[in-house]
Amino acid sequence: MSSRGKRKATSQAKSKGEADSKRPKSAASMKPRRPKGMVEVPSGTVLTDLTKKKWKLGKLIGWGGFGALYLASPDCGEPVGEDAENVIKIEPHANGPLFTELAFYQRVAKPDNISSWMKTKKLKHLGVPLYLGSGAVEHDNAKMRFLVMERYDQDVDQIFQHHNRRFDVKTVLMLGLRILDILEYIHENEYAHADIKGSNLMMGYSKGKKDQVYLLDYGLTFRFNPNGEHKEYKEDPKRKHDGTVEFASIDAHKGVAPSRRSDLEILGYVMLQWLCGRLPWEDKLSDKEYVKNQKIRYMDNIPQLIKVCLPSGESSEVQQFLEYVKNLEYDQRPDYGKIRQIFQNGLKKRKASDDGRSVIFTQSAGTTANGTHEMKDASKKKTATKKQKVVKASDISDDEEPIPAKKPRSRALPKSTKKSKDTETILSSSDEEERTALAKRSSPKKTKAKSSPRSPRKVTSAPAVVSRVKPTKEEDKPVRKLRGRPKKTPTYVDMATSPIVFKD
Repeated sequence: MSSRGKRKATSQAKSKGEADSKRPKSAASMKPRRPKGMVEVPSGTVLTDLTKKKWKLGKLIGWGGFGALYLASPDCGEPVGEDAENVIKIEPHANGPLFTELAFYQRVAKPDNISSWMKTKKLKHLGVPLYLGSGAVEHDNAKMRFLVMERYDQDVDQIFQHHNRRFDVKTVLMLGLRILDILEYIHENEYAHADIKGSNLMMGYSKGKKDQVYLLDYGLTFRFNPNGEHKEYKEDPKRKHDGTVEFASIDAHKGVAPSRRSDLEILGYVMLQWLCGRLPWEDKLSDKEYVKNQKIRYMDNIPQLIKVCLPSGESSEVQQFLEYVKNLEYDQRPDYGKIRQIFQNGLKKRKASDDGRSVIFTQSAGTTANGTHEMKDASKKKTATKKQKVVKASDISDDEEPIPAKKPRSRALPKSTKKSKDTETILSSSDEEERTALAKRSSPKKTKAKSSPRSPRKVTSAPAVVSRVKPTKEEDKPVRKLRGRPKKTPTYVDMATSPIVFKD
């Protein structure tokens, strides 16, 4: 191999390696890492919580960022089965996030408190995990804390990936309603979550709960209103960019402590990503200042944000929601009823019902191969799926160029093909009537077609493109020279590779 070829191969391998490094890895492909100071507690160990209730550990099912997760059961006389409905989270005693999480669960997530709230608000479901127990355990001279919880199934981000990274508007609005119920409850208990995202939203595991969503991971929760007085707005450089960078609120980027408005802003970004597949600032997540400035820019011009993410404008509800959040003060209590009405009206507009409990996951029809929303494309027209009715020029967006009535028109071939540089007009072979009408317009005046034209032939070396341009007088001249020969039927061919020919 020449030195030039070696450089090219090396460059390609480097590019591929960089692309692979940027591609998010699945949980299955990532090797679990044991947190520092954490030791594995043997399966079968019996733990006693603060209320003296005993729990038996089952098998280790995963390492988290700070600790381990085990199957568990209150029945200590039997082995813990694979279908156990409880789990125990064990983390090193010095771990701050678990300490914060335990404080939240003990204050907010007791079953009686949740049940009372649901009865008062007439809720059928509230996706706050129940606090079942906690305590301390020591093994191999390592002191650790544990938390007993219900078992959950896959997270919403896994479902999002399975749906090609785009949810239908109705699914997003249902998720918005369920999460809003959760946030209202924890906000009324003086806590902000600060890390709402798909990977922290889990589906139920037990029978009857598999279609219900729960918000987990309270390690970053913040008590914004202790002693009845809201924390003051203060920018702390040491706390800048806390949370998950793509969804973090502008307050978080500035180092301001979490609040109710920051939770709602995070929810808005998450819902927007579910709709469009990718947020505008996700191209440079490693540059947190860039992400912050992009969010400030777009929150100052929310219609532009929606236009960039959703050019077809299929969800005005998210825009209304973000506009409302934008105008909230740092210490202001949100009007949850108003936000709920925005989401419910969106479902009614789409003739979708909401039972107040479950979430129905459906994929949006406009998803592209890489999972992102199809952005503006002037070469494509919209058609109705049932009646094959072509949308009028007045219905086309400002970014699509209307087709002149008396000039040769062009239509895009199937999505997999690309437009040739040598031609300007394209013919679709999907509509028989269109092809018949084209044959009448494009045939020479003194030549009668005996049959409908063929579909454009497929060419592997170049995209299949044919001309729809009506022959000019100069183009008629070669036809007149053929009067003494049998009448010809025009055949549609690839103008990028050969001239027009006639078939006997």
